[in-house]
Amino acid sequence: MPGSEDVRPARAADLKMLAGIEESGTQMYEAEFGDLTGDPLAAPAQRGGDRADRPGFLLVVGAVGDPVGFVHVEVIDGFAHLAQLSVRPEAGRRGLGTALVRAAMREAYLLGFDRLSLTTFRDVPWNAAFYRSLGFAEEAHPMAFEVQIRAHEVKEGLDRHQPRIVMSVAL
Repeated sequence: MPGSEDVRPARAADLKMLAGIEESGTQMYEAEFGDLTGDPLAAPAQRGGDRADRPGFLLVVGAVGDPVGFVHVEVIDGFAHLAQLSVRPEAGRRGLGTALVRAAMREAYLLGFDRLSLTTFRDVPWNAAFYRSLGFAEEAHPMAFEVQIRAHEVKEGLDRHQPRIVMSVAL
């Protein structure tokens, strides 16, 4: 099982690979929800350079220039929010997602944050249940920025598949 030493900050050479890593997960969602043609879940992913330009941090796992997974934590309204976690399906089930989330929690804590939030599907097996196993819990009273994120997700049509929720963990 990978340790935190396998997770590292993204380098410039890694950025061009991030969109492909995220898009590789579409097949898992299609297995869960069916054909996603024209669906926001199958939309082109945000480019790595665009992610790197946003306040926050990017961590990857894998060789420089050839990562197999990443986590993107954005700083929104002064709070840490896990915006994206992606691992190539062929590299799945090896603890890479767990290592990435734990490293993101550690990095957010070291940066002075006391909480990390995210939005996810409530009932997709590799979503909310996975985050619960890492200490995240559903937020009964989301913060204003999280309410805005959820409103955007609803507008984009993500909730048509099944309910999405805000989760957080104390750091």
